[in-house]
Amino acid sequence: MDTTALECRHRVVAPPSKPFFKSLKSSLKETFFPDDPFRQSKGQPPARKLVLGLQYFMPILEWAPRYTFQSFKADVVAGITIASLAVPQGISYAGLANLPPVIGLYSSFVPPLIYAMLGSSKDLAIGTVAVASLLISSMIGKVVNPVDNLKLYVQLAFTATFFAGVFQASLGFLRLGFIVDFLSHATIVGFMGGAATVVCLQQLKGFLGLVHFTHATDLVSVVRSILSQTNQWRWESGVLGCCFLSFLLLARYFSKKKAPFFWVNAMAPLISVILGSLLVYITHAENHGVQVIGHLKKGLNPPSLSQLAFGSEYLTTAIKTGVITGIIALAEGIAVGRSFAMFKNYHIDGNKEMIAFGMMNIAGSCTSCYLTTGPFSRTAVNFNAGCKTAVSNIVMATAVMITLLFLTPLFHYTPLVVLSSIIIAAMLGLIDYQAAIHLWQVDKFDFVICISSYLGVVFGSVEVGLVMAVAISLLRVLLYVARPRTHILGNMPNSMIYRNVDQYPVANPVPGILILHIDAPIYFANANYLRERISRWIDEEEEKLKPSSEKELQYVILDMSAVGSIDTSGISMLEEVKKNMDSRSLKLAMVNPGSELMRKLNKSKLIEAIGQERIYLTVGEAVGACNFMLHSCNLNPKAVKPEAPDSNV
Repeated sequence: MDTTALECRHRVVAPPSKPFFKSLKSSLKETFFPDDPFRQSKGQPPARKLVLGLQYFMPILEWAPRYTFQSFKADVVAGITIASLAVPQGISYAGLANLPPVIGLYSSFVPPLIYAMLGSSKDLAIGTVAVASLLISSMIGKVVNPVDNLKLYVQLAFTATFFAGVFQASLGFLRLGFIVDFLSHATIVGFMGGAATVVCLQQLKGFLGLVHFTHATDLVSVVRSILSQTNQWRWESGVLGCCFLSFLLLARYFSKKKAPFFWVNAMAPLISVILGSLLVYITHAENHGVQVIGHLKKGLNPPSLSQLAFGSEYLTTAIKTGVITGIIALAEGIAVGRSFAMFKNYHIDGNKEMIAFGMMNIAGSCTSCYLTTGPFSRTAVNFNAGCKTAVSNIVMATAVMITLLFLTPLFHYTPLVVLSSIIIAAMLGLIDYQAAIHLWQVDKFDFVICISSYLGVVFGSVEVGLVMAVAISLLRVLLYVARPRTHILGNMPNSMIYRNVDQYPVANPVPGILILHIDAPIYFANANYLRERISRWIDEEEEKLKPSSEKELQYVILDMSAVGSIDTSGISMLEEVKKNMDSRSLKLAMVNPGSELMRKLNKSKLIEAIGQERIYLTVGEAVGACNFMLHSCNLNPKAVKPEAPDSNV
């Protein structure tokens, strides 16, 4: 038989070596600039590069010259629609954060204008969100009581917003957006559901007309606070709250059933505020236990740069609150923006969004605003209203400006229980039990992460739930790295295809040959495990062959196709595996090591120890060559004697 016919047709070679600095530059570019943001400016004159650079950091300069009157009409309709939702939500969420209600309106004026210039999403509607409001209330409220020292509490809220903006913008400028990816989908589902549950429980204060209420957010504290004040419950507030909550839920249900009537759900909060205010004004319900907003200051946002509490003894708390709320706001805003971008088939740049969020929160902290992002409910209304560009945010901000200048006295008689109803109706949509059921069906570990986050928030605190979920997520990542999967491959009948024998029971093991597939990069964290696992695979294979009449094991083939990288610990592990196989008279072969593996294995002389002739491009070639050698040994009985270990190892 002609041995040359069985030689592999394509030799696996190491890539040409690159200069160190060129390789480092390539690695850094792939890590921090995978999207190559400035590729359009290559080869352009300096003036054109300047224009492209400005358009990159201020997307409005790119699309504004192409803006049409038709788009403007659509954006005006969408902007007015979301303004009708922004006003009552802004007032409600400010109350949730224990801030003066007018700050919620301020936060729907300046930040949307900044985002319209810097943001890359056409659909995202900017405003305050319940989860960030709850975080500010729970974290800052632990060190400063908003009732006893409202001025310092507000200053710390502005300071936390400033540091949230600095953190968000820094992630964008430094291209570190991948940090946000550590908040997995399961983490966000559980955290949002838990936060929504806690927010709903907190609104029982407004529903029951209670004046004194716990500042703790856990379920036990809230229930204890409610049950200890049964003699102070106000049935008037309860009845009013149930009526408006039912109205809001019915409006949402109707809008879902009849898509063209999406505006019913969008207008329902404003209608609730108007009806509630009229009802209180006519019946003088404020004299019968129904609490109202009271005086709202007229006028635009006053500057608050001088109120940033950089010298406060609670600065550390403000920084911690800013970083945590900044991460949550980024995760929610970017996820919402990308979700709606898919519907219109366009791309949003995550790093641009971070810069936009950061700059609008920095500007907001200096103009009496607290943390804002892109809430799902407001963005969904904006999308359904037919927005075309970020001009809808400008229209919304203009409507809020008019409200601040002329309409704030109209909210004097707005009952707090109506605001509680608006918050509960919004929060019920964040408890996504169907997503939790889906996680259970698809991935039990993800479900554990989700439920841990939920229970941590509900029975501990918002910070406890977030830390628990992130810690379990990181543990899972470490387990994936430290315990990579390895599989035995078998031959699919009547083919040259080799697949996992556990997944494909019809795949047949190759007599005398053990084919192992390593399914992860090889690092110091998993090198010892892989050495022991490979040794165990070999022991199990030899024990299985002992009682049978099949050929004894002579070759071990490592399929390295999925091994993207390796470090020196991994190379040492492969060297030990090679020595172990030599001592057992087994021969080692490798299949399809990538360019980085070949370069490092070549420099470490491991390729020389294994033999270049035992490095194959495909599993089929490796099995063919090994079968040929086994067949040759059977034809030549003298060759059956075990070979001595390679002397060059």
